Amino acid sequence: MRIRSFDADKAILYLVATPIGNLEDITFRAINILKSVDKIYAEDTRNSLVLLNHYGISTHLESYHEFNQELKGEQILKELEEGKKLAIISDAGLPVISDPGFRIAKLAIEKGIAVSTIPGPSAGISALIASGIAPTPFTFYGFLDSKKTKKRKELEDLKHLTNTLIFYEAPHRIVETLELMLEILGNRNICLARELTKSYEEFIRGSISDVLKQLPVKGEIVLIVEGATAELNIDNPLARIDELISLGTKPNDAIKEVAKEINVSKSELYKDYLEYKKK
Repeated sequence: MRIRSFDADKAILYLVATPIGNLEDITFRAINILKSVDKIYAEDTRNSLVLLNHYGISTHLESYHEFNQELKGEQILKELEEGKKLAIISDAGLPVISDPGFRIAKLAIEKGIAVSTIPGPSAGISALIASGIAPTPFTFYGFLDSKKTKKRKELEDLKHLTNTLIFYEAPHRIVETLELMLEILGNRNICLARELTKSYEEFIRGSISDVLKQLPVKGEIVLIVEGATAELNIDNPLARIDELISLGTKPNDAIKEVAKEINVSKSELYKDYLEYKKK
């Protein structure tokens, strides 16, 4: 499907980036778009009003968030089909990233309606470039699950990925998250960035164990985590166990994982590994 973004006579859905903290981090174009559209939909109208009032933007504002996205999605789509020009903004940063904007953008695209981005701040990318950790390749993950068992499974799935990892995390869960990362990923280098662009902005850099000693902290957190550095040995199962352990996997868990991969009993592989380590 080929859709031109800018046609004065047709509807368009703008995805507009807003400041992640400092209100001055907004583009002239974003301000002009927010003033010119027929309506703005925001994740939290109370937060967004602070920004709009600061820049004298009086465009009609309505909520569009996780809990009303089905109902409001139908309304937004109807308005776009009527030819209106609309904007979606997040509480902070780029819409669609870790908020419900993706759903309505996808529906609009499926209807042949223009969807365009007004670029600007992103907390994840801002933290990455100041982290001191390799910026590419990277994997943006966003929020891990709040439930510990599901979070553990997510980290298990990520532990062999060599890309730098970008997470968002709440301050009341950061200690638990880092403790799980230390257990599953190993003692990697990380950067904890909090309150980006605000007066209390702070970066805590070091190994996971070092950063844990400096917690708890308050505020919005972005976590940059170094990727796995060792290539796993798929030909030698005993060496593979060692490599898994070097990446932070507990010995028993490493033996269990490799036993499953090569389809042998854990006890048999354990005996072989003990003999291997004696040499």
